[in-house]
Amino acid sequence: MGAERIRGELLKLSIQVAKRTIQKYMPGVRSKPSSGQTWATFLKTHTQDIWACDYVPVVTLLFKTIHAFVIVHHASRRARHFGVTGHLTDEWITQQVRDATPFEEKPKYLICDNDKKYGPLFERVAKASGIEVFPTPVEAPRANAICERFVGSVRRECLDHRLVIGVPQLDRNLKDYVAYFNEARPHQGPAQRIPAPMVSPPRVPKVGKVMAFPVLTGLHHDDRRAAAKARVGQNSGRMKAVASTGAPHPARPP
Repeated sequence: MGAERIRGELLKLSIQVAKRTIQKYMPGVRSKPSSGQTWATFLKTHTQDIWACDYVPVVTLLFKTIHAFVIVHHASRRARHFGVTGHLTDEWITQQVRDATPFEEKPKYLICDNDKKYGPLFERVAKASGIEVFPTPVEAPRANAICERFVGSVRRECLDHRLVIGVPQLDRNLKDYVAYFNEARPHQGPAQRIPAPMVSPPRVPKVGKVMAFPVLTGLHHDDRRAAAKARVGQNSGRMKAVASTGAPHPARPP
């Protein structure tokens, strides 16, 4: 019985006592400490070893539902893999996991929804590859928050601005968006870092005119330094000339 309930019983007897007074004389009830780590602690501790996957259902212009399957790395927010299909099966999902983990490039843990689409073949192949699958709890949308956020970005920044006709068109659009997402788009979660930035050549000064390269036919833009691109071309041309003659060209007299 709680303090407020006891206070109500005392009021029936015309005894007025404050709730805090009752709590003062009640024995403290301590909850049993959890035997394992929390979900948030698990994600923070193993973030480098966690991938997460999810579906993106898309309704086409002809009212047919097709699906995209995406896998995201937790620590870097990099989209590791995506695939598009009109027939979502356990065998197809399992093949996507194989395609995403070539040459032993695999996570230690894979988070997925508690969905029946992840069938026994998916679990067997993941286990045989040394990947531990973690299905999210029921009615816990934040358990797979990082992948869900990527899916939301795909919808807001790409799919909501496209009329999808079929699988090939969706595959092309996602290919362009994933390249932009990984190589050019800053992310707020990892301190505005880019998941897989394009590495600038050495000794190239970061000065010059800024140019905007269109992405997805101008829906987004990738801002880069034009001087760096021009200088790289000049340097590569000079290296070819030296390689062909065996010695650098003499300097012109002033």
